[in-house]
Amino acid sequence: MIENTISKLLVDCVKSLYDSELPSNLAQVQKTRPDFEGDYTVVVFPLLRISKKNPEQTANEIGEFLQNSSEYISGFNVVKGFLNLSISDSYWLNFFNDNWLKDKFGKVDIKDEQALVIEYSSPNTNKPLHLGHIRNNLLGWSVAEINKAAGKNVKKVNLVNDRGIHICKSMLAWQKYGEERKPNDIGIKGDKFVGDYYVKFDQEYKKEIANLIESGSDKEDAEKNAPILLEAKQMLKKWEEGDTEVRELWQEMNQWVYDGFDISYKRMGIDFDKVYYESDTYLLGKSLVEEGLEKGVLFKKEDGSVWCDLSDEGLDQKLLLRADGTSVYMTQDLGTAQLRYDDYNPTDLVYVVGNEQIYHFDVLKKVLKKLGRSWADAIHHLSYGMVELPHGKMKSREGTVVDADDLMDAMYDTAKTTSEELAKFDDFTEEESDKLYNILSLGALKYFILKVDPKKTMMFNPEESIDFTGNTGPFIQYTHARIKSVLRKAKEAKINYNLNFDNHQLEDKEKSLIKLLSDYPIIIQHAAENYSPAVIANYAYELAKEYNQFYHALPMLKEENETKRSLRLAISEFTANTIKSAFELLGIDVPERM
Repeated sequence: MIENTISKLLVDCVKSLYDSELPSNLAQVQKTRPDFEGDYTVVVFPLLRISKKNPEQTANEIGEFLQNSSEYISGFNVVKGFLNLSISDSYWLNFFNDNWLKDKFGKVDIKDEQALVIEYSSPNTNKPLHLGHIRNNLLGWSVAEINKAAGKNVKKVNLVNDRGIHICKSMLAWQKYGEERKPNDIGIKGDKFVGDYYVKFDQEYKKEIANLIESGSDKEDAEKNAPILLEAKQMLKKWEEGDTEVRELWQEMNQWVYDGFDISYKRMGIDFDKVYYESDTYLLGKSLVEEGLEKGVLFKKEDGSVWCDLSDEGLDQKLLLRADGTSVYMTQDLGTAQLRYDDYNPTDLVYVVGNEQIYHFDVLKKVLKKLGRSWADAIHHLSYGMVELPHGKMKSREGTVVDADDLMDAMYDTAKTTSEELAKFDDFTEEESDKLYNILSLGALKYFILKVDPKKTMMFNPEESIDFTGNTGPFIQYTHARIKSVLRKAKEAKINYNLNFDNHQLEDKEKSLIKLLSDYPIIIQHAAENYSPAVIANYAYELAKEYNQFYHALPMLKEENETKRSLRLAISEFTANTIKSAFELLGIDVPERM
């Protein structure tokens, strides 16, 4: 890319003019601000201690050297301490000729042998996927695909939390109130079916607490000693002891949930290279706890519970095994981390988990280090903010969550209603309309969520997301469809634009769009390094916006000059292909026609 070329020339320049080595952190090149003439800017203030001259003199000397050293630097101007360089049309045309027909423009082949492991989804088998899971899944999948495009050997993994007290709560509620009904009996997805019993448990638990308080217990004792909670704890103990009846029920109910998850994952376009299960990893975690006791880095309290003292790390004591011998989340995460390291020997272990778990992953790394696992430093917690709705936060146990399936259904309905109100697709068949509403609704949902920096809490508004104007998925999808329409008309008119474009003076809008297209490889690398699909999403928006200005400013099919017409059609195809490529990294389809 031209920025790298300029940076290298700048190093040579300082050596030649001032007989000094320029540190790489000072060889900085940035895009010129729109309100100034030029393409790239060198800030010369940091170089004054080397040149021993004033800013204007230094900038002019460097500008003359760079212009004389490169055929692609066609001119320069100096504004105070800023050296603005103009890049020749020949450079942009050479770039365009070399890249506009490349199938994988911007992406590189996998070059790393060691794996980059990215965990996302991590659902519990006591409830269906909800809006929070949607952000997790979309973010994790997209981060994985972006890193693949950047040349990483990515392994996408899922950890299913398929055991524990929360699972036993839904199992117990089904035993008590399910009347042996099964999901198929009442035509409901298995994950939704089991989730309803998790809510039922909470309802009955609250009733028992109220009764105990009314009988004279204080609130804390009532919460600890409610009979239904004690039964659930006893069920968990039986599960860990391998009780046949409990295990059979657990397997059956979990399978109902897995079947439901699979439907939701397929609809979202989410997949994994490997799925881990907490029921398989918690025993390995227990063995690591035993190892820690033997090494003396963990300790056991009088009640038999096992802890790790992290006070020397600025934290507190952390429970690893309960007094009754049952494990906690940290136990299974120790085991899972060890298993993944053994499976992949990765460069990094990335966990896509909400920001409320920052402390948990800090503890995980510190415990592993105490256990002598030097690779603990490879653990990276990609924390993200919660998704909020206009009517407030979601709570699974109270049944106030927005199920992923329900949200996707609502998005489809919104896409259909909005399109019909705008009379956009009146000439589509029913089948074509259905397919397009699915593409638009999922595109709107995914884009609205992924365009936000992962670290930020976000408010999801379905109506805003489906808008055909502004920074939305449908706007970008519509831009792609517009380009494909132009290209179809060119084909019908038998216009051949598969040419090599040399010695052409670029219009400002042609040049601006080619410059933006040239950024795509850097954008992918930047998004991969920062684990941020938002970088890709907002680039796609800028590209669509720039194309629409290009489309309205310059004639294409009606352009009489053959070279200009062909170049503009070729730029259009390059833009459509780049939008499609960027959206593929976000898991979003683009329609050929709208």
